Formats: sequence, C-alpha cells, structure tokens
Amino acid sequence: MTSGEGEVTTTEGGPPRTRLIGGPGMLLVWLYGVMVVGAVSRSVYQIATEFDRAPLAYSLSAVAGVVYGFITYSLVRGGERARRAALVCCAAELAGVLVVGTWTLVEPSAFPDSTVWSDYGMGYVFIPVLLPVTALYWLRRGRAGVTP
Repeated sequence: MTSGEGEVTTTEGGPPRTRLIGGPGMLLVWLYGVMVVGAVSRSVYQIATEFDRAPLAYSLSAVAGVVYGFITYSLVRGGERARRAALVCCAAELAGVLVVGTWTLVEPSAFPDSTVWSDYGMGYVFIPVLLPVTALYWLRRGRAGVTP
C-alpha cells in the first residue's frame, strides 16, 4: 500500500513501516539526493586529482557525502528504526557543519580549500546548515504521529 507521511506501508515478509517521505518530506529526499551527488562527485574528483593540497578538506567532503547518502536511504526506507538512525545522522551532520563552519572562520589556514561544510555551507547556498535543521524538525514531527 502506498501512502503519505506518517502512514503505514506494508512490506512483504516484514513488519509494516511508517513512511517518512510524504508531502514536504519528498523535498528533503530530493535535496539530500542533490547533496549526495554534489559532495561525493566533488570529493572523488578532488581526492583523485589533488589530495595532497588539502587532504582534510577533501576527506571531510567525502564524509559529508556518505552522511547525506545514509540520511537519504533512511528517509526512503522509512520505519521507526530508520527514523531514529536519520535523527542521529542529522544531528551529527548539524554538529559537523557547525564545528567545521566555525573552524573555517576562526582558522582559515587549516583549510587550504573549502569543504561542503566550510563557512556553514556558504558555497552550497547554506543548504548544509539548513537541511539538517529542517530534517530534524521533520523527523521529530513525524514521531508524534507514530503510535508506540
């Protein structure tokens, strides 16, 4: 059965799962998907061609891409376990954006090249700082509709 956010879907051979991506949640999935492509493609290119120039920055961009990918997968998968995993990853993502963003402002020489999270995601129109905040809100809001 296909349904919107907060509704139950059936899976063959498994327990029913609450969908996380109905309505505005679809926009979150789309944005995270775009961020996966952007962060992973950027980091793969940079690691392959100029890793010695800024290994920390390029590695952090790769980590961001993996985090974005896991969050995207969790949102699409649905269910309470996936919702909790996405909550943890979104909180870690937000912490990473805040730490790296602050670090790049306080000590710019530590990053010879920017990361996805540099300057709080300014190079990505601040989506890296707005996305986890929005996702955390969405995922916590989705919890209210789930019965124990």
